[in-house]
Amino acid sequence: MNGWQLFGLVFIAGGWLGGMLAAAEAEPAGPVDFRRDIAPILETHCVRCHQPKNAKGELSLTTAEGVFGSGVVVARDPSGSSLLVQVTSQGGEPPAMPREGKPLDERAVSLLRRWIEEGAAWPEGAELTEPSRINRNWWSLQPLANVEPPEGSGPEAWRSHSIDRFIAAKFSEQGLSPNPPADRRTLIRRVTYDLIGLPPSPEEVAAFVADDRPEAYEELVDRLLASPRYGEHWGRHWLDVIRFGESRGFERNEIITNLWPFRDYVIRSLNEDVPFDQLVREHLAGDVLFPDDPTKVIASAFLVAGPYDDVGNQDPVQAAQIRADTIDEIIRASSEAFLGMTVGCARCHDHKFDPILQRDYYGLYATFAGIRHGQREVSTSQERQRRDEQLGRLNAEQQRLTKSRDDLIAAAHARGEAKLAEYQKTWPRPPVSRQLTEEVFGPATAKFVRLIVDGQEQNPDARTGYRIEEFEVWSAEEPSRNVALAMNGGVARGDSRNAQDFGGAYDAALVIDGRFGACWLASGTELTIELAAPTSIGRVTFSSDRAGASAGHPVANFVCEYRLQVSVDGETWNEVATSRDRQPMNDAHRRKRLIDAELTDEDRANLASIQQELAAVQQQIAAVPPLPVWWVGTRESTPGPFTTFLGGSPQRAGDAVTPASLTTLPTVAGQYDLGTTSAEGERRLAFANWLVDPTNPLTPRVLANRLWHYHFGIGLVDTPSDFGAMGSQPTHSELLDWLAGQVHETGWRWKPLHKLIVMSETYRQSSQFREDCAAVDGDSRLLWRYPPRRLSAEEVRDTILGVSGKLDLTMGGPGFRLYQYLQDNVATYVPLDRHGPETWRRSIYHHNARAARVDVMTDFDSPDCAFSTPRRAETTTPLQALTMLNHQFTLEMAGFLADRAMAEAGNSPDDQITRVWQLCYQRDPTPDEMAACRELLNQHGLKALCRVVLNTSELIQLE
Repeated sequence: MNGWQLFGLVFIAGGWLGGMLAAAEAEPAGPVDFRRDIAPILETHCVRCHQPKNAKGELSLTTAEGVFGSGVVVARDPSGSSLLVQVTSQGGEPPAMPREGKPLDERAVSLLRRWIEEGAAWPEGAELTEPSRINRNWWSLQPLANVEPPEGSGPEAWRSHSIDRFIAAKFSEQGLSPNPPADRRTLIRRVTYDLIGLPPSPEEVAAFVADDRPEAYEELVDRLLASPRYGEHWGRHWLDVIRFGESRGFERNEIITNLWPFRDYVIRSLNEDVPFDQLVREHLAGDVLFPDDPTKVIASAFLVAGPYDDVGNQDPVQAAQIRADTIDEIIRASSEAFLGMTVGCARCHDHKFDPILQRDYYGLYATFAGIRHGQREVSTSQERQRRDEQLGRLNAEQQRLTKSRDDLIAAAHARGEAKLAEYQKTWPRPPVSRQLTEEVFGPATAKFVRLIVDGQEQNPDARTGYRIEEFEVWSAEEPSRNVALAMNGGVARGDSRNAQDFGGAYDAALVIDGRFGACWLASGTELTIELAAPTSIGRVTFSSDRAGASAGHPVANFVCEYRLQVSVDGETWNEVATSRDRQPMNDAHRRKRLIDAELTDEDRANLASIQQELAAVQQQIAAVPPLPVWWVGTRESTPGPFTTFLGGSPQRAGDAVTPASLTTLPTVAGQYDLGTTSAEGERRLAFANWLVDPTNPLTPRVLANRLWHYHFGIGLVDTPSDFGAMGSQPTHSELLDWLAGQVHETGWRWKPLHKLIVMSETYRQSSQFREDCAAVDGDSRLLWRYPPRRLSAEEVRDTILGVSGKLDLTMGGPGFRLYQYLQDNVATYVPLDRHGPETWRRSIYHHNARAARVDVMTDFDSPDCAFSTPRRAETTTPLQALTMLNHQFTLEMAGFLADRAMAEAGNSPDDQITRVWQLCYQRDPTPDEMAACRELLNQHGLKALCRVVLNTSELIQLE
C-alpha cells in the first residue's frame, strides 16, 4: 500500500468517524429545553467568571434576573442579545468569550441562538452554579461496600488472613508474587518500632528469635500494644494530623505553656484504647459532654491547638478578616482530620473540584463561631467549691481592708480637691512634656548629673517603666554644648529592661547617642550621666517623643515627677531642679499630688497598718493552691444570623445559613440542620455526632487509611487528608472499605485494627528488592514486599537516647525545650547547642513551638506544626550527616554508649564491640565488621567507634 492509498483510507475513515460523532452530537429535535440544553452550556463555560461571588464585568449569569436584567439576552432577538454575539466568531476572528478555555462549538452556539429565538424560557427559581470536577458519585462519598475477602490465592500462608486475600488478588491481576517472610530479628525490630517507636532490647530479640512457638509473635504484638510507650508513639502520629503546637504562631508567636495536658490526654486515651468515635466527640465537644471532668474538657483544646493571629489589629475590617481566618483554620483542621475533605476550599465560592457548596463551609463556620482562643480555669465543681470555701473568709477580709484603705485615700483626695485652687498656685510652671522638658538653673559645676524619678505618666505611683529617648546636659558657656553626648565623653548608667533577643535594645546608652526615636526603657528609678570632666552646666533637657509621633501611646510613657541632682564626686549630691512646682501631667498625677499633700501623719500611720494587714491576707490567699488554667479556649454565645461571605470577605454578606451538616452526603449520612438560636455547644456536638454516625462512610475510611499509612509508610490512598478529586484514588478500594467496616466491627478501637494489620503476611513479609516485581510496581504500592523506611525524627532521637542508656521514660507533664525561649515584642526560639539531662525524655514531650528550628529533629523532617502534616516528608540531605556527626548531642551520647558498653561487656574490646552492635543493631557483628571495628577502636578508642555507629544507616533504617 503506497502513501496515497494510506492517506485515502485515513481520510475516508476520518470522514466516517466525524460523521458518527456529528450524529451523536446532533441538536435535539423539538423545542430547546433550558435545563437539558442551555444550563450545561452556561454552567460549563460562563458561570465561573459571571456569578455573584465573582461577577466579572458586574455581570452574573446565574439567575434570570442577572441575564435579562442586564440586557445580555433579549428574548426572540438573537442579534440584539450581546451574550450570543460575544460567543460567536465575527469576521473570521475568534469569539470574545469565553476568555478562559476553548470557544463554544457550533452546536452550543446554535442551541443558544434557537433558545433566544424561541423566547429564552428560564424556569422560575432556576439558579445556575459552576459544576465541581466530581459529583456525589465519587468513590469516597459512597456508602461503605459490604465486601467479603476474595478467595485465597498465592502461597498457602496468604490464603487465610483477610488482608492477605485482598492483597494477593491484586498480585494475580498484575503477575506479581509476594516476598518470603522476614527473618525473626527483622520482624521484631519492625513491629517494635512500628507500635512503640523504640528499638527492642538485645535480650528481647534473642528471646523472640529462639522462641519458635506459633503464638510467640501474637504474644509479642499483645505485649507491645499494652505498653505505655504505644500511646506515646501513636499519639505523635495523631498530633501531626491535628496540627498540635505549643506557640501561637504568626508574627508574635508567643509560647503557650499550658497546652501540654491535651498532649497527655491523647497519649492516655490511646493507651486506654478509647474508641475513636468517642475521641471525635471529645475533641469537638468534650466540654459539652463532660463539663465537670477536666480530663475530658481538655480534649476540646483540639479546637484551639492550631495557630492564630493575636496581634490585635485595631482596624475593624482587618480584625473581622483575622477572625474569619481563625475560624477557617478550625474548619480546615476538623474537616481534613476527620473527613479527609478540603472543605476550606469552599470559603470563597463553591468548591472547584469536590461537590462541596459554599453554604456547607459557612454551616461549619456557624458551628465554630463561638470558639475563642485563650486559657481558662478547668476544674471540677468540687474543686471549685473547696477553693471557694478556703478563700471565702480571706476574700471578705481582703475586701474589708481594701475598702478601709480606699476610703482613707478618698477622704484625703476630697480634701485636696476642695483646696485645688490653693494648690494650683504652687504649680506655676507648665507640666512636663514628652516632646521636650527643660530645666534651667544657676551655673553649677558637675561631673555627675542624676535624674531621680518619683512617678511616671501612665501610673504616677510607679517609679519604673518610663522611657527617655535623649537626656541632654548643656554647658553654661556660650555657645552651649551638650556635654552628655557619648561622642563628647559622656557615660549613661541606669537599670534597663533586658531584651534577651535584642541586646541593648533599651539600654541607658540610648539617651546620650544624639539620635531621637529609640528610648531607654527604665527598670530602675535613677538615670546617672557621668561627664568626661567636671563642667559648669546650667540647663538640662530630656524627652521621650521629640517628634510628637506617639500621640499619648504608652510606647513613649514619660516621667511625671522627678528630681534633678548634680555632684562633683558622685557621693555628695545637690538638688538643682524638681518637678514639684510644675502642673500635674494628667488627672491621675493631680490626684496623687493632692492625696500626698492631704494625708496627715495619723492617716499615714493608719494606712501603713492597713497595708500591713492587707499584705498578710494576700499572702494567705496566695498560699491557697490555684485551680489549673489550661489553653482550652473560651466560648461565647453566637446567636447569628449567619451568612456566606461573598468572595470570602466578611464585609460582603451573602445568603443566610444555619449550622448544618454537609450537603455532600445527603443520601448516605444522616443530616442535621440547627436553627441560629441553637446553643453554641449543641452545634459542635451535632457536628461530632454526624461525623461518627454509622451511615457516614468518610470518617471510618479516613481512619482506616491513616492506620494503614503509618504501618506501611503510605496509605491505600496516598493523600490521607484529601479523599476528593485532588487526592488519590485507593490502590485497593475493596480492602479499604473492608477495613472501614472493621472500624465499626471493632467499636472504633485502634488496637484491634493494629493487631489485624500486623498479624497479616502482607505486613510480615521481607523487604527484599526483586527486579521482576519492581519492573511492574516500582514503589511497591501493591505490597509485593514490605516497604522499608527511615526512622522518623522522634524515633532517631529516642533511639540514640535509648541505646546510650539515657532515655528518661517519665510520662506526662510540661514538656522540655531544645531551644532557649526569648521574648520581647516578638518571640525568638534559639536552638540549644547542649541538650542537658532534663531533655532526655521521649521526643513527644518536647515543647513543640511553631517556626522553631530544633537541631536533629528538624534535620530529620520533624514538621513545623503551623499546619497539619498527614504525611511527613522523608528526605536525605548532607545536613543530616553533618548534624549526626558533629552535634554535641550525638557526641555526648556516643560517650554514654561507650560507657554503657564497657559497663555491660567488661574490658574485652571484642565484647565491647559486640555489645555496641547488639544495642544498636540487635545483632552481632560479622567477622569483617569485627575486624574493621578492632582497627578503629585500637586507633581512636571506643567512643569514636560509638560515634561512627550512631552515624550509620542501619541504625535509622527499618527493613
